[in-house]
Amino acid sequence: MARQPQLYLDNNATTPLRPDAVSAMQLAMGPPSNPSSVHGYGRAARMIVEEARAEIAMLAGCRGADLVFTSGGTEANNLALSMFDTIITSAVEHDSVMQAAPDAKRIPVDSEGRVDLAALGEMLDSLDDAARPRTLVSVMTANNETGVIQPVDEIVALAKSAGVTVHSDMVQALGKQHLDFAGSGLDFASLSAHKIGGPAGVGALLVRPGRAMTSLLRGGGQEQGRRSGTENVIGIAGFGGAAKAAFDDIAHYRAMAAWRDGLEARLASQRNDAVLFGAGADRLGNTSCLSIEDRSSETLVMALDLAGVAVSAGAACSSGKVHESHVLKAMKAGVHAGRAIRISGGWNSGEADFERLAEVLVAL
Repeated sequence: MARQPQLYLDNNATTPLRPDAVSAMQLAMGPPSNPSSVHGYGRAARMIVEEARAEIAMLAGCRGADLVFTSGGTEANNLALSMFDTIITSAVEHDSVMQAAPDAKRIPVDSEGRVDLAALGEMLDSLDDAARPRTLVSVMTANNETGVIQPVDEIVALAKSAGVTVHSDMVQALGKQHLDFAGSGLDFASLSAHKIGGPAGVGALLVRPGRAMTSLLRGGGQEQGRRSGTENVIGIAGFGGAAKAAFDDIAHYRAMAAWRDGLEARLASQRNDAVLFGAGADRLGNTSCLSIEDRSSETLVMALDLAGVAVSAGAACSSGKVHESHVLKAMKAGVHAGRAIRISGGWNSGEADFERLAEVLVAL
């Protein structure tokens, strides 16, 4: 019997490049491309950057002028946090936020991974008036490990009533749900290209009009002085191509939620040792986080890989290391924090992919 092709279900780590992104990058390759140059080559490069900026802004629900290109979501998160003295963030944030603000006040979460709004309110109430202008609340829109969607509207309302700035890591949410940065009340938000079928190494920070910014980098004053360094024209072109293609993906991810739910229902009915995380909360349609009793994350990932299925052990942002998930620890998952795997579909995943994974998991 012919071996089935490898099944890729680790899209929250990175996605395959979309043909639209590849085409846009190929068109940008070749000619000299410094958008700051005033000659014809420079003006052509500037047009590529600005057209991509407009496509990404449309997907994120903001103006092109509100978008600052960065090297990725990690830099965008660090850039936002670097401008504030006091950080309040959730206990389930991406590592780039956790490590950028090691002394942050951590908002606890419930067993489903949702932030405790009452605890956030108490933290905000305890702030001195003098500290409020230099305080940032940073809570991700959707979790990269569990897919759990946070109550961003309520978080923004609490922060604004306290006179505090708000940032959200929107990296996982972009392209999977409708985003409206302009109408959200957020002051800053982070994006990344390689989570929507674009290239790695390029992202963006969204900035509310009128918000002052201090660049992490010193140099030529690119991006209106908000992020110095010659723009990555080829990467930005790919980001724009992916964003344009992703504009019609919302229905796909809604359908994927049913495929994911079918996978989880089959596991629950056919394996009494499967544990699901965040299943009682509102989640991204593409994500499932689960464990199987007495199997470590590493063992499960290796067994699935041998069976032709690629998934990850929680987040894939720690140089390939497998360790206990701080997200699941915050959710009080106990020993399961070191046993979980993350399944995440993408723009090119189909219902048959989830059915095949269910068969493999049931047979393990």
